[in-house]
Amino acid sequence: MTSTDDKELLLLFREPASREQAFTRIIRKYQEKLYWHIRRLVVEHEDANDVLQNLFIKVWNSLEQFREDSQLYTWLYRIATNESLTFLEQKKRRAVQSMESVAASLGNSIRADKHFDASKLEWKLQLAIQQLPEKQRIVFNLRYYDEMPYQEMSRVLDTSEGALKASYHHAVKKIEDYILNR
Repeated sequence: MTSTDDKELLLLFREPASREQAFTRIIRKYQEKLYWHIRRLVVEHEDANDVLQNLFIKVWNSLEQFREDSQLYTWLYRIATNESLTFLEQKKRRAVQSMESVAASLGNSIRADKHFDASKLEWKLQLAIQQLPEKQRIVFNLRYYDEMPYQEMSRVLDTSEGALKASYHHAVKKIEDYILNR
């Protein structure tokens, strides 16, 4: 589906008779990409599912007011990112821990995974990503995994392209250092 299809879906959504069908098609189109974006931020499958469910509830409640100033997927990614950050902040408050402790906890969750093999590069990469500051982690995930262009990322995160490029560069350096020194 292209952005033209998104426009058609939005038109269908605004019609009461086809609202649920259009929303189901939007979910089918974006659910997997959004799940993996969220999962890379919150790490655990159950948490990612909870955040994804909250995301789609928010989308259902506000899609009619979507002004189409950006593409639908950009809007969805922005909501997904904000929901993930809100979830992590609530998790931090509940545990009365610093963000570093939450990152360490997420790293421990990765290590506890039954499929974890410390000798595999993908696991080292995931551990390295969890050590990054929040903004660098988000920028790295969007660029590396989602291959999102800086222009789109700028809209999602409401940050300049230059700042995003710098964040990505710093994240890559930290990840390289982590992987090479472990």
